[in-house]
Amino acid sequence: MLVVTDLSAVALAHGSPRQKQVLVLYSARRDSQIAKVGDRELPRILEADLPQSVDYYSEFMDVPRFQDPEYSRAFRDYLVLKYKGHHFDLIVAMSPSALRFFADYHHELVGETPIVFFQTTPTFQRPANSTGIIAEPNFRGTIDLARRLQPDLQHVFVITGVGQEQESIATESMVKAQLAPLESQVTVTYFSGLAIKELEHRLGTLPEHSVVLYISVNKDVTGEYFNPLRYTDRVAAIANAPTYSWVDSTMGRGIVGGNLKVQEAETSAIAKLAVRVLRGERADTIGVSSVDLNVPQVDWRQLQRWGISASRLPAGTVMRFREPTIWDRYRGYILGAAVLVSAQSCLIALLLVQGARRRQAEAEVHGGQAKLRASYERIRDLGGRLLLAQEAERTRIARELHDDVGQQLALLAIDLELIVGTGPDLEREAGTLIDESLTRARRIAKAVHDLSHRLHPEKLHLLGLVSALGSIQRELSLPNLAVSFAHDNVPAGLPHDVTLCLFRVAQEALQNIIKHSGASQVSIRLIGTETELLLTIVDDGRGFDGETEQHTGLGLVSMRERLDAIGGLLRISTKPGAGTRLEISVPHERTMSVPA
Repeated sequence: MLVVTDLSAVALAHGSPRQKQVLVLYSARRDSQIAKVGDRELPRILEADLPQSVDYYSEFMDVPRFQDPEYSRAFRDYLVLKYKGHHFDLIVAMSPSALRFFADYHHELVGETPIVFFQTTPTFQRPANSTGIIAEPNFRGTIDLARRLQPDLQHVFVITGVGQEQESIATESMVKAQLAPLESQVTVTYFSGLAIKELEHRLGTLPEHSVVLYISVNKDVTGEYFNPLRYTDRVAAIANAPTYSWVDSTMGRGIVGGNLKVQEAETSAIAKLAVRVLRGERADTIGVSSVDLNVPQVDWRQLQRWGISASRLPAGTVMRFREPTIWDRYRGYILGAAVLVSAQSCLIALLLVQGARRRQAEAEVHGGQAKLRASYERIRDLGGRLLLAQEAERTRIARELHDDVGQQLALLAIDLELIVGTGPDLEREAGTLIDESLTRARRIAKAVHDLSHRLHPEKLHLLGLVSALGSIQRELSLPNLAVSFAHDNVPAGLPHDVTLCLFRVAQEALQNIIKHSGASQVSIRLIGTETELLLTIVDDGRGFDGETEQHTGLGLVSMRERLDAIGGLLRISTKPGAGTRLEISVPHERTMSVPA
């Protein structure tokens, strides 16, 4: 019997809560996974949720090894002797075998101490002043998962060892009860009571479309004992079919997975009840609850080993041991490198665009400079030539005034002197001199008129472009030169700069034809369209080298300069011996700027 020592007075004398005393009993070995998880998690949770510290004890019955009733009584005597003088505030039974042990020796061991237990089946005898949880293993769920992953599954082989203790027998019965409904769809074979060599031989020669459900192997019929958790590795390695299990401690030992009981969740659920009892609630007032501690889990490495597609996994299945991809391992580096490369690419692209724009701007500047230089050279050349032309024109005008008008005025003066000096024969000679003076005066007037007309065509201003061009046509029509003029749809009220430009261009073109072409026929045509005003002058003369004369002939240069000033264009079609065609166009907008 456990003897209680009253330590509360000492604790209260020092003004601190009495330390809680907790005893935990496992039916498994000390190195079992549930014992490791429990001894790690239970003290941590209790210390975290209680105001006082916990004095934690754990014991291990190792029921699979020791099934003799004498062992149970000896273990009871051991506990009585070991904990003589201790008062426990709570007993925790971590398995059905541990709960039965306390139920059998309740008065000797527990007395009024509350019990928190873990049970796998709802059919059990609940001790006085106890509470706990019921969590059934889901063996059927594991086979359902296997059928989902392997749609062609036909055979299920269950390994239960040769355990004869109540817990092993109850577990095997539970497995059979859960899998019985599946036997119409798959064949279920139980490997129990076999020698290890026979078991391993059968595992290596399983038929196709099979799986192994590993429950536990504690010992074989020869009496050899095994660590059931470590033997999982052996089964998974030998079996020529995928191996599944029912508890998460087997994960990472070669099994594919299953609907596995999570031992940390089991420990946590027990710990929460223990905290309530240690805080003062009576255990028998806390209802026994059924909880589901099973979570579908698979080992990604085993899926790869057996060629099972992960796409068949049901929703909510936990994938464990998945090897991280290069993306998973180096995601940060990849993203950083991608950002860096993108930034560098953008900078390079911007630099390339900027460089292209700079080169384009430089080309435009160089082109502009070349145009400016060409324009400057052209203007300078034109200026010089215009000065020479101006001097030549002044010389021509002076010569005409001297040789023509001046001479005739001198002759007219002589004739008038003769008339004044005429003597007796005045009547006879006066008539002749007067006639000659009149003729000479008319010639002088015509010469002055022609010179004035060439300098400034007054008819252009008074009568318009069509009449002025018609006048040119009539004046230049000679016996050896036929000049024709036609016009169509010419707007009235053309701006003066347009009419003067087209008249001077036509005048210059006809003078060039008369001087240089040797033409016998000249056609002048003036047409107005919706967009522009067209003047065409065609001759049948000897033509010229267009590339050379267009840049050197002063007449052509002056024509282009006049047209540039009003936005017009000059096109020349000619070659030696084939005549010449001039096409002059002026934008229609300028022609319509003044109403007709």
